[in-house]
Amino acid sequence: MMRRGILTVVSGFSGAGKGTMMKRLLEKYDSYALSVSATTRLPREGEQEGREYFFKTTEAFLEMIENEELVEYARYVDNFYGTPKAYVEQQLADGKDVILEIEIQGARKIKEKIPDAVLLFIAPPSMQELKRRLLGRGTETEEIIQARLERAQKESVGMEDYDYLIINDDLDVCVEDVHHIIRGEHRRTERNREFIKQIQGELKGE
Repeated sequence: MMRRGILTVVSGFSGAGKGTMMKRLLEKYDSYALSVSATTRLPREGEQEGREYFFKTTEAFLEMIENEELVEYARYVDNFYGTPKAYVEQQLADGKDVILEIEIQGARKIKEKIPDAVLLFIAPPSMQELKRRLLGRGTETEEIIQARLERAQKESVGMEDYDYLIINDDLDVCVEDVHHIIRGEHRRTERNREFIKQIQGELKGE
């Protein structure tokens, strides 16, 4: 019996290392698939359809909203971003554990529509460490860093809505923590009802 994949939503403060963690997780284990979002923004140089994003016209994206073809969506600046339901469902049906990186508001929407989705929040060991990592990038101004820290303060209010909190102090440990959580979720009895019924039926001689 082929197991169904689990949808895992990853959120975290900017600079917490969630993108790096996800990249390492996918490199190390072949049981995961990264969810590909749909967007109305134009492709950047080197981006490919279906790899970075599914690129849509605004009209096509609005049709997807109308037809309820998105698990969640949001508008940033002048562009729409959303998670296509069909793509996620196909990956899960194929047994892949789908990883979706998204902000708190989108994570809440997904939990409402897909209650058995697993929500993980990636956090640094301290706010001092978060600021150090943001400064270490060397690509952002002090003003932008301060804005990111202020946003982190607002986002921290939603941390309690998540199923698991992962402290990213050591990247390799963080990756293994995430992997073991998802493996553990596969062993929950509510995710194995068919197998339980099969065993019960066999014991009854059915």
